[in-house]
Amino acid sequence: MDWFQALILGIVQGLTEYLPVSSSGHLTIGSALFGVDGEANLTFNIAVHVATVLSTCCILWKEIVWIFKDLFKFKWNEGTRYAVNILISMIPIGIVGVLLKDKVEAIFNPETSQSIFGNSLFIVGCCLMLTALLLTFSYFAKPRQREHVSPWHAFVIGIAQACAVLPGLSRSGSTIATGLILGNKKEKLAQFSFLMVIPPILGEALLDFKDLIGGEAAAEGATTSIGTFPLIIGFLAAFVVGCLACKWMINIVKKGKLIWFAIYCAIVSLLAIVLPYIF
Repeated sequence: MDWFQALILGIVQGLTEYLPVSSSGHLTIGSALFGVDGEANLTFNIAVHVATVLSTCCILWKEIVWIFKDLFKFKWNEGTRYAVNILISMIPIGIVGVLLKDKVEAIFNPETSQSIFGNSLFIVGCCLMLTALLLTFSYFAKPRQREHVSPWHAFVIGIAQACAVLPGLSRSGSTIATGLILGNKKEKLAQFSFLMVIPPILGEALLDFKDLIGGEAAAEGATTSIGTFPLIIGFLAAFVVGCLACKWMINIVKKGKLIWFAIYCAIVSLLAIVLPYIF
């Protein structure tokens, strides 16, 4: 991977981590176009995911400080309630990560996807179409504008996040659309959606880092050579673009403009399904 490929993939990661168009799906498509396997490189994968977490912390730092201030008051208050809901939302993805992570990765491994589900771009295309349908349904759903995310809604939104381990099924799109369908207030939902993904992303990065240090990734051929300069370029690109995309997406959700992303996902879905058979 050279610096230009790292720059493009870093921009893609930073942009699509927040926009409801699936970062994993776009990285798969981008890697296929470049002829490199960006996601299989654990070093690069860890760097860009940590970069997007940092961008979330930069944009939502006031909310994060508020939560921790309330937590350290050691009494039940709004910040504590918010933190508990985030923990509840993590239960489904925690179960998937601990019990099913290896199975999911094996199913969608490029070396096995041909024999089980067809080519990987076809899988991404199908999941992107599901994202488009979910965003469309949330756009036309009758809003109830609940002021706070309830514990039950947090758990259901967490299930949507767990389902988004499938490449092409957007994490932000699934969680935000599910919350809108449940009737939660637009102004609060994007913020909750972005905050709830910080622990899972960090947890996944730590697991990947453990594999990298333990030598398991090298043994399986999952890492490829990447220089320090391309790694820094990818990290900075993901961080800067992530900051812009996070702020932009919060405003988009407030204005209820998700239907345009549904149209985009549908178009990219068709391209991902059709183009491999043309070329």
